[in-house]
Amino acid sequence: MPLPYRGRGSRPAGSRVASTSFSRATADLPRRAGRGAPWSSHAQRLTRQRHSSEQVLPGPESQADFRSGNWLQEHAGGDAGDSRLTPRAEMGSKHRLPCVASGYQVVIPCASGSDSGSVDLQLSNLEDTEKCPSCLELTDSDISDIFGLPRESRTDSFRHLTHQGPLGQTTVEKLIEFIQEFFNGELKSELEKLTFLRSLSSLSRTLPYDETTESFIHSHTADIVHTLNMLVQEEPQRFLFSPVLQEVFVTIADLSYQDVHLLFGSEDRVDLFSLITKSIITLPSVKTLTHLQEIMPSGSYNSECLYRQTFQAFSEMLQSLVVKDPHLENLDNIFTHMDPWLQSIKDHERERAVASMTQVLKCLSRHLDLKLPLQFQRLGHLVALMALLCGDPLKEVAEEAAEGTHYLLHITLRLKYITQDTKNHRSLRRAMKTCQELELYNIKQFYSCPFKIAQVFEVFLNSNELCQFVMTTLDGLKNLKHPCTQQSAGELLITLVKNAESRFEKVPEIMGVICSQLSLISQPRVRHQVITTASLFISRPKYTDIVINHLLCHPVPYDRYLAEFWRTLEVELPSTTWILWRLLRKLQKCHNVPTQEKMAYVAVAATDALYEVFVGNRLRAATFRLFPQLLMTLLIQVHHSVGLTMSDVAIPRGLYTEQEVSSEVTPVCFAIQATKTLLLRTQCWQEFNIMEKHKGWTLLAGKDCHLQGISLLANALLERNHLLAHKVMYLLVPLLNRGNDKHKLTSAAFFVELLQSPLSRRLPSIYSVARLKDWLQHGNNLFKIVALKGLCYLIRHREMREDINSLLPCIVDLLCETDEKIVLLAIQILLQLVRTMDFPTLAAMMRTLFSLFGDVRPDVHHFSMTLFGACIKSVKHTDKKSIENQVLGSLVPLLLYTQDENYAIAEESRRVLTICAQFLKWKLPQEVYCKGPWYIQPSEVGTICKFFGKKCKGKVNILAQTLMFSKNAKLPIRRAAVLFVGLFSKYMDHNEVKMKGTDWIEDDLRDLLNDPEPSLRIIASQALFRVQKVEADPDPGQTVCGWRKLLRCLPT
Repeated sequence: MPLPYRGRGSRPAGSRVASTSFSRATADLPRRAGRGAPWSSHAQRLTRQRHSSEQVLPGPESQADFRSGNWLQEHAGGDAGDSRLTPRAEMGSKHRLPCVASGYQVVIPCASGSDSGSVDLQLSNLEDTEKCPSCLELTDSDISDIFGLPRESRTDSFRHLTHQGPLGQTTVEKLIEFIQEFFNGELKSELEKLTFLRSLSSLSRTLPYDETTESFIHSHTADIVHTLNMLVQEEPQRFLFSPVLQEVFVTIADLSYQDVHLLFGSEDRVDLFSLITKSIITLPSVKTLTHLQEIMPSGSYNSECLYRQTFQAFSEMLQSLVVKDPHLENLDNIFTHMDPWLQSIKDHERERAVASMTQVLKCLSRHLDLKLPLQFQRLGHLVALMALLCGDPLKEVAEEAAEGTHYLLHITLRLKYITQDTKNHRSLRRAMKTCQELELYNIKQFYSCPFKIAQVFEVFLNSNELCQFVMTTLDGLKNLKHPCTQQSAGELLITLVKNAESRFEKVPEIMGVICSQLSLISQPRVRHQVITTASLFISRPKYTDIVINHLLCHPVPYDRYLAEFWRTLEVELPSTTWILWRLLRKLQKCHNVPTQEKMAYVAVAATDALYEVFVGNRLRAATFRLFPQLLMTLLIQVHHSVGLTMSDVAIPRGLYTEQEVSSEVTPVCFAIQATKTLLLRTQCWQEFNIMEKHKGWTLLAGKDCHLQGISLLANALLERNHLLAHKVMYLLVPLLNRGNDKHKLTSAAFFVELLQSPLSRRLPSIYSVARLKDWLQHGNNLFKIVALKGLCYLIRHREMREDINSLLPCIVDLLCETDEKIVLLAIQILLQLVRTMDFPTLAAMMRTLFSLFGDVRPDVHHFSMTLFGACIKSVKHTDKKSIENQVLGSLVPLLLYTQDENYAIAEESRRVLTICAQFLKWKLPQEVYCKGPWYIQPSEVGTICKFFGKKCKGKVNILAQTLMFSKNAKLPIRRAAVLFVGLFSKYMDHNEVKMKGTDWIEDDLRDLLNDPEPSLRIIASQALFRVQKVEADPDPGQTVCGWRKLLRCLPT
């Protein structure tokens, strides 16, 4: 962009004359430091060694190289009066314009030349403090003594700025006139640019005493910034062919010394700072510049020497900004602009940035005069960045960074001295003493072992700065070009987190960065270091929940990097149980809430995390210790997960994309695989084999058979590992009534299986029988089943039967349940208790059992008869008369069920029928035990009917009872009932027949004539014929009497 230009015509003669006369008259202007002043500071010496233009004149001049192996020793020797160093006035001076003024020099104040690269702590004051406990205050002079770096006062620093004589008013006016002409865009040659810059620089010298200059400068600051911006933009971006850029830096520095800052404040000034920084940092390397000069000669300038001069001027410009920086505001601005270049992937850019930053820190450390409030709030970021650079693969960068870190430590100590309370000064002294004992203040320590920087600075950084340090170090893991930087970052992280312990904040943010960076780390060793760092966080009780909460917010199944984290946790043994317990609690809390419409995502994530932990086996001891809790929690999670898909999980918004959720991934899969791995890691091989052999995992995952899987696993554990089984039982005792129904049901199902153990006898009744009673009265049939199973196991222990007897009324009531399992379990229990029952209970139970004869559930029918028979046997002699009618009423049903198509029912009917006959003291005919169908052996049925006709009274009632079975669903029972009615009818009492008739019998039999079964129709027709015959034939007894009367009347 061209400079602003007013008046496109030829310039007035006066202007040319003024310009010419000015050019001739400028020879006596003051020469600034860097344009003739001797090198007086270590910062200048280091800069000169790297960037000075001594090379302008070729020759075999030996030059100290700070990058050589002896650079550290050279630092210690000092550089005052080094005769090898030539004034910067010789650097291209023949290309510079002479300036008018009296002969005096101005020296830019930097640092003292007597500093030392390896500094021992001076602890005399600390020792005095130990001797005198009352002297606890840490003074400002102590810090200077500690580092052995003399602190320059501002008065001393600026004493060289005092002019030997003021500029004349005429000279000032000429300078102003020339500068204004340049503002108008009338001067554009390189010589005019250089004259403008040096004129502006010279004019700045008069600011302290000339009001005209002060007014001009302050009123034209925006013009100056704009013009400098244009000058820099006009320079080639990738080449360096003129000293214009160098003079821009010097001019800005001179104005800065006079408190005229052109780089801070408005947006234009900030843009200028960014532009000039980029213009110097992005220049090609010196080697490339030299090669370019060979291809494209740039006249009288030596590219390498010009670069060194320009870079030195840039470095001194930066230093000028921090000479008077009591609030560190300027340091913050400088670091803001240098930050991206300190992290550049290009070696030469990174080298320039760190060299410049080191000189800034050195200069600042010599001129510290801090005042509150401090504006620099990124100390942790700067320390971490310098620490990473200390491990840079480029030796020159690492050495510069080590030196800069040394000065940064000095600044940090002063900063903390200012900001901390007096009561914290003692801890500050102790920290410094510890570092001195470990020789951690030595630059060599920083260079050879960058992680020691973390050891030193950790003590002085607050929680926010520690977080900055960690975040910056984690950013260093992105450096894929230099693996050694990743390695340094890993070492720094471990060291800092180990030493800082519990002083971190923003741990979730730190963990977020760690998780995101794991996939970018190319070196397994470094990835292990980062995982170790995260392990340190998770092992601190203060951060355990925070870290776990963050990790559980990632998609499941975990990717390979997060899975590696869970599997390779590096935690000390005392912390393993704590971590596993907290992870387990995350899952348990999901089970303690009422059943939700959707499962909490944390439950699925925690289950997957437990699986990964078991696979890694790093927390093996804790896994054994928490086995009961882990096993039960995972089984409960299985129960909650049965039948669910990931669409039934409350997944946080944005966690998955639709394409990422696999239909094959289900919550129950995570729970089952975690349970399997738990058994394997705790050496439950046989239990695992039993589950595999009996398809236990399928049972566990089934909706209707989950409790069967629970029972199988519990029995396997009880059979193969009594110790673990008993631990689980004692764990469950206080937990059985906690959580929601699924939680309680799974716990109860596992618990009752363990009641088989002899150890269950030791349980107080309140934890066994009383709890089972509560479940018997639960509205959920599954709880009733579990309770009955528990009673089945407890009843085996004779000493517990007395307590169980109190539950008999509840158990008898369960015989009327519709759930077959409940009825069968109740019968099983009652069979064990029938001998101890009182008669009223026994009689009531027999009535209930009689109603179950013929139940459509075969097992219920079968075992109800079994229990009925047991009841008859259990009746005491004194009570037999009371239940005789019940026994008589059961004979016909039992007789008919001997024809049941179910062989077991038929056999049980014969057995119970025999018990009834024994009770009645009857001897049944052998035909009762005939196993063939009755309809093919009617003669045998007739024998049976004859026996019952003789033994039983109320034959009409027997026929009525039998006719009820003619409507039975089973064909064999219907045939047997109809056949029995036909054959038994002839044994009816004729008085009953006359009173009640046989119409009601005939009606039922006629209905059966339309039955679709031919055999039944035939038997029904035969039975009908026999019944009708009974009604039509007179009473045989009355016929005999009539014949007798008739015979008496006949004459003999």
